Amino acid sequence: MRGRFPLPGFRRRTTVSPPERLRPEALLSVRDMPARPQCDWPLPGALALLLTITAFTPFHAQTALAKAKKTTKTIAPSGPTLPYTTTIEPTKNTDLDAALTASSDLLSLQKTHAVGPFALAGRIRSEYARMTTALESFGYYEGHVTVTVRRPKTAKAPPEVQIDGNDISLPQWLGSIPTGETLSVTVTASPGPLYHLGTVRLVSPDKKQPVILSPAEKTAFGLTSGDPAIASKVLGAGDILAGKLQEEGHPLANVDIPTAWLRPATRTLDLTFPVSIGPKADIGNIALKGLDKTKPAFIHRRLNVAPGQLYQPSKIESARQDLAALGIFSTVGVKAAPKLAPDGSMPLTFSFKEAKRHSVGAEIGYSTDLGGRVGATWTHYNLFGNAERLRLTTLVTGLGGSAQQGLGYDIYADLFKPDFPGRHQNASFRLEGLKQDFYSYRQTALIARAGIVRRLNQHWNISYGLAAEQEKIEQFWITRDYTMVFAPVSANFDNTDLASPLLPATRGWRVSLSATPSASFDQGTSFFALLQANASTYVDLARTGLTRPGRSVFAFRAIVGSVQGASTLDIPPDQRLYGGGTATIRGYRYQGVGPQFAGTKYAIGGTSLDAGTVEFRQRILKSFGAAAFIDAGQVGSGSAPFHGTLRVGAGGGARYFTPIGPIRLDIAVPLNRPPRGDKWELYIGLGETF
Repeated sequence: MRGRFPLPGFRRRTTVSPPERLRPEALLSVRDMPARPQCDWPLPGALALLLTITAFTPFHAQTALAKAKKTTKTIAPSGPTLPYTTTIEPTKNTDLDAALTASSDLLSLQKTHAVGPFALAGRIRSEYARMTTALESFGYYEGHVTVTVRRPKTAKAPPEVQIDGNDISLPQWLGSIPTGETLSVTVTASPGPLYHLGTVRLVSPDKKQPVILSPAEKTAFGLTSGDPAIASKVLGAGDILAGKLQEEGHPLANVDIPTAWLRPATRTLDLTFPVSIGPKADIGNIALKGLDKTKPAFIHRRLNVAPGQLYQPSKIESARQDLAALGIFSTVGVKAAPKLAPDGSMPLTFSFKEAKRHSVGAEIGYSTDLGGRVGATWTHYNLFGNAERLRLTTLVTGLGGSAQQGLGYDIYADLFKPDFPGRHQNASFRLEGLKQDFYSYRQTALIARAGIVRRLNQHWNISYGLAAEQEKIEQFWITRDYTMVFAPVSANFDNTDLASPLLPATRGWRVSLSATPSASFDQGTSFFALLQANASTYVDLARTGLTRPGRSVFAFRAIVGSVQGASTLDIPPDQRLYGGGTATIRGYRYQGVGPQFAGTKYAIGGTSLDAGTVEFRQRILKSFGAAAFIDAGQVGSGSAPFHGTLRVGAGGGARYFTPIGPIRLDIAVPLNRPPRGDKWELYIGLGETF
């Protein structure tokens, strides 16, 4: 970077940095350079800038700071320390006030780094440069900073009650403060007039010819004469323009740090940006590094960029993220070559670090209706080198619970195969052994499923498949064997944009529409179809301005289901519709809503279902939350929904938020409890109910 120059009209000032820290702006201060007589003053390095506030620190400043951190030792103060409180007077500009607060060493160090009189004097004097840098970063080049140190109002003994931070006798004044007094430090930053951008020029690196931008590039750049001279916008404009040029296929495009000329007479800042556009290029050869168990052919098929396509960083980054989402790599990187290939293309190198191929997990949950469940999973990732995943799960269920009569189990093996048989669709296979001992029925079953999920776009996917089930069910002291075949089809929409379904949604919709044609073979053959629609939406109260994003959320859920083609008793009990529990109506035990057998707690099930939920979720502090909800719904014996006895439940709960999702504890009560119904229900799980 070229030399830095002072601004005219400013008194040359030497600041003393506190001994415990070397700040980057001390390296960048234009005010400590020798005065020069010119009328207009260059500020190379784009205001060299003012980047302490905007979080852009020039490279040489970062290097110097890093060296300082390595070589500077923190020395504990010897002798008495001086406690103090800092007040930064507001400027009526909230963004500037935030920058001043963030820049203040006096404020940030007052509680954690107590120092003696001389070190505190250095800290006070360094505050001038930091506050001035903050003012300049917002375009106030004629600002004025004062720091006033005051003793308590009750102080009677010498020295004087207050002193200016620039007073030459400040260290001695601080040294004479009686032990036990807490000083008050007031920082006042007077912005003065706002500077605006004057001439904004774009030139080639050799500065021999101007650079002409297209209308779209000008819009992306965004800087025009008359704009406020705000450092973050000046520097950000260069980065945005470079990104726009690269996105248009110029991989070597670069926008250097601008040279800035301050013109006090007109209170403007002239800028000159060195811009190198470079040639347009396509993607060239794509190299893969770091693959071990993964087949390169699979990665090349999976990549959504290919040689011959226009070089566009956004699409290349999308390809990198897509590979990372496979779950078989701990890291995925991509790097363009430093120069174009002889044919004018830009080679790319994707680098990988493969993750561990095996994992073991545990599953545990409890509700008062279904009781406890506990189990373990074992997962083998990248089974055949094409990102396949095999997961084996064993669960013990029915550990207590008002809807359970005894222990059960759920043992299954899942195989997931991505990109089968083509891109954007995945295949899944499951073989499952199941035993359930509800009051409604006892079931032992062997189930096989195969399905395809095809992604249509960012928010939509469809799924279809086949399933077969052989089961033995006892209900009301009658045991039957069933053989069933299913052909489920569904369409799903989700624009909540969450990385995991366990994370709490704060906006968007989830909608699922499904149809499952089925055939049951018992003493006779029956055909029926289960139709179901589920929808949930989330409203963040932050849009009203009453709270911060994600802190206060209303969640709504609606469910409608119908069985067409058969009456209740013609359908196997496990295929009927039931209400009650977390999936439908909380406050009622699982399968506790709907037709019951002869006034008992044994559910018959139905052929129609409708349910709805209104839930309010409030985040408390960083890791805790609370929820309150009302659920309502009914199960009918006809195929048309919205018939039956409406049941309403209400409750609330607590949340503890973890990186993988909230741990949920809810308690709900029935507002119109059926005969032999439970008085309350408790639910514990991971993730929100919906």
